[in-house]
Amino acid sequence: MPFNIPILLTWLRVALIPLVVGVFYLPDTWLSPFEKGVASTAIFIIAAITDWFDGFLARRWNETSAFGAFLDPVADKLMVAGALLVLVQLDRVNAMVAFIIIGREIAISALREWMAQIGASKSVAVSSIGKIKTTAQMIAIPMLLYYGTVFGMIDTRFWGQWLLGVAAVLTVWSMFYYLRKAWPLIKANAGHLP
Repeated sequence: MPFNIPILLTWLRVALIPLVVGVFYLPDTWLSPFEKGVASTAIFIIAAITDWFDGFLARRWNETSAFGAFLDPVADKLMVAGALLVLVQLDRVNAMVAFIIIGREIAISALREWMAQIGASKSVAVSSIGKIKTTAQMIAIPMLLYYGTVFGMIDTRFWGQWLLGVAAVLTVWSMFYYLRKAWPLIKANAGHLP
């Protein structure tokens, strides 16, 4: 397993995931509900910044690796899934929206793994729809973790819900986009499916 700064940042993101979720389980005598939201939001934003920064450094320093390419999306999916589950429990996100987003991530990850096994991973490379979906999601989640008003004007509850709704729609759209691109190979290799 290679070890470099980009992979260290990815591991840091993995380590921050339990903190994003766990802060809400601290006793109210330690942190008020508002302080929990602020702390969780700050931790999530730091984790999201490491997501951008580790990829940037890996490309810039030419330190990309197969392990890093594996660990990075796993860390992203764990971070999003963990945050969505705690938001469902706090009744800030509809369970169906969380299911759509998490279910799509599992389905597309499985599709990408299978496509890589048959040597066609470029057929399901990340699309611009997927990037927009991820951006909407990564802005919505900290807004919903914070769950209040910023600067007395920005209602993060409203905008977080709205952006997560956009992300859910783009999630379904991008899943069909990937499946449509992969469909000819799925049909051609149907006899080889496990």
